[in-house]
Amino acid sequence: MSRVAIVTGAARGIGAATVDALVNDGFRVIALDRCRDIAEVPYALATPADLDAVVARHGESVLGLVGDVRSETDMQLAVDTAMRHFGRLDAVIAAAGVIAGGGPLWEMSDAAWDAVYSVNVLGTRRLIDAAVPAMLKNPAPRNSRIVAVASAAGQLGLRHLAAYSAAKHAVIGMIRGVAMDLAELGITANAVSPGSTRTPILEASAALYGLDSVDAFIAQQPLGRILDPSEPAAMIAWLCSPASSAVTGAVFAVDGGMTVS
Repeated sequence: MSRVAIVTGAARGIGAATVDALVNDGFRVIALDRCRDIAEVPYALATPADLDAVVARHGESVLGLVGDVRSETDMQLAVDTAMRHFGRLDAVIAAAGVIAGGGPLWEMSDAAWDAVYSVNVLGTRRLIDAAVPAMLKNPAPRNSRIVAVASAAGQLGLRHLAAYSAAKHAVIGMIRGVAMDLAELGITANAVSPGSTRTPILEASAALYGLDSVDAFIAQQPLGRILDPSEPAAMIAWLCSPASSAVTGAVFAVDGGMTVS
């Protein structure tokens, strides 16, 4: 029987690459994205056309769903849809994320802070809250998986992105705690922390810093290049595979050496 996953932030970037990687590993996937902008986020978010393009690559293996990760109702709908359409739920990947800022923390509006924290942190929680009861319906041994996309910012302090750094630190802490809550129940929880990856968020980061190109971030990564979204997606797919059965509460840096001390 094919395993089933939900991926949030699935319309582009690392989320879309994760859908591709999971389907290549035999998963069926609910691909969820908000598909509309957030006023406090200073760049365009994914569109319905972006999500349709991801779904079109995979035919009946992927079902697209528009929803906001901050909404308890929308996350429950995603889980209910997976159960109704595919019959089970084995893995959830919290890849939805946004940045805002571009200045010192004390100059950041509460609305912008709330947007960053709610999508990155509350959105991860909402997905976990909805998914775990469904995963617990799987017969033991379950081998179910929770993976959150954190960031190198979850280990570093990034200038003028204090809210994003705080949010990704929180995601890592949440995953470590959840991993302990689930350790005896056959559900693992891990985080993947990408470095500078060629995504719309990196383009937005370059704009916030007044940079002409994302290639300016190459200097941060010892590998000497910007990462492709398929690279963190490959780690996420491995964490969703049976091969990762002994791994929980871990944070995997897929950052080109950016956080090597």
